[in-house]
Amino acid sequence: MTKVNWDKVQAGVDRERNKMLWRPYGAPQILNLENSALHDAPISVPWDIPEKLVVSVAITGAFFRHDQNPHQPLTPTAIRDSAMEVLDAGASTVHIHVRDDQGYNVVSLERFRAVIDPLKKKYPDLAVDGCLVPALDGEWDEMKRVLDSKLLDAAPVNATATYIGDSLFAKPAPILMEKTRLIAESGAVPEIAVYTDGDVSNADRFLIRSGLIKTPAVWLVLPALPGCSPMDNPRQMIEGLTRSVGAIRDIDPDAFIMVCAAGRAAMYVATMAALMGLHIRIGMEDTYWLWPHRDDRIESNLQAYGVASKLADVVGRPVATPADYRRMIGA
Repeated sequence: MTKVNWDKVQAGVDRERNKMLWRPYGAPQILNLENSALHDAPISVPWDIPEKLVVSVAITGAFFRHDQNPHQPLTPTAIRDSAMEVLDAGASTVHIHVRDDQGYNVVSLERFRAVIDPLKKKYPDLAVDGCLVPALDGEWDEMKRVLDSKLLDAAPVNATATYIGDSLFAKPAPILMEKTRLIAESGAVPEIAVYTDGDVSNADRFLIRSGLIKTPAVWLVLPALPGCSPMDNPRQMIEGLTRSVGAIRDIDPDAFIMVCAAGRAAMYVATMAALMGLHIRIGMEDTYWLWPHRDDRIESNLQAYGVASKLADVVGRPVATPADYRRMIGA
């Protein structure tokens, strides 16, 4: 057991006359958060982060079906109605996938039209991005039809080769480069999607150094899914996100970076991104959990947007309007 020499302690108390050391050199000011009384240089200035927070809502994605989340919107009508709900509530933009009659992801101009045309008619300032992943025969040509239609204002290019869940998800470099060229030539904004920090190097080598994408670019960070940057606890989340963002800033200092709520990290990683001055994508594409420490399923995209809207209030960054978002990404 530790033994304290209380005689020595008391002698010290007596020597200090029962007082802390206190020398108010700046009197009459005791504490000033902005200046020092000893010189006129500013001490604390407002942080250089975007005043407004872009909140994108990814309506359904490619993966989850009703056996995983019974609330998942799968039909064009359900996807469109869910998008309208969040846009009516104030979301900055929506990210669109469409599904086939069996509930699987599909590249289909007709289904994209069924979702996006009514959205653009109702919300004239809306800039929509849509996911075009041509994995099956015929989908590459269909992707080109979608791009030629000018329905999309932006589209991701996935600079990755990884396992997502039990599936190998890889974009061969020639496919990555040609898809980027097609997106840009259609007049849409290519968004660089990265799943691990190594993907940032892929994007730099194949897309930025080649001149296909100019900086500052639009980046999507998709961590926390199985096979992506691991975020299985708070330490991993913080270290993984700061590392990925730092790698992007090294090659693109003024990048527009949107962090996607995914996996169990979900709204926690979105919260961290908002605190870092980044932008966020939430919704039902990349997770069916609301919180990392519970098994609560997301009941609707509107519910997820409501959480994000409260987060925007907490961090003092009003949700960007669709017109704000269009301007930010140069669409």
